[in-house]
Amino acid sequence: MRATHRRPGFIAAMLHRLSGIALALFLPLHFLALGSALKGASEFERFLKFTATPLIKIAEFGIVTALAIHMTLGLRILAIEFLDFREHTATVVSVCLAAGFGVGLAFLLNAG
Repeated sequence: MRATHRRPGFIAAMLHRLSGIALALFLPLHFLALGSALKGASEFERFLKFTATPLIKIAEFGIVTALAIHMTLGLRILAIEFLDFREHTATVVSVCLAAGFGVGLAFLLNAG
């Protein structure tokens, strides 16, 4: 791995892009869920029973974490662009990731 790829800014940019891709892949599944609600209560209930499985709970944790990471790293980008905030990159990226995983864990603990 090149030295530039080990820098916190590069890692943050890659995580921001990857979390955005994860969110884009999630959207069609979300639209399917909404579509099942439009087909009636029984169809929606069947979908909700499917989402009660442990694998889906882990996937939900992943998507909520991806959303939180995407949001926090996006706020970091806005701070860099509009506030000229460039110091302590490693610390800021670490805080963004910790906040993202914290939101994901809070969701996971609350969803049980």
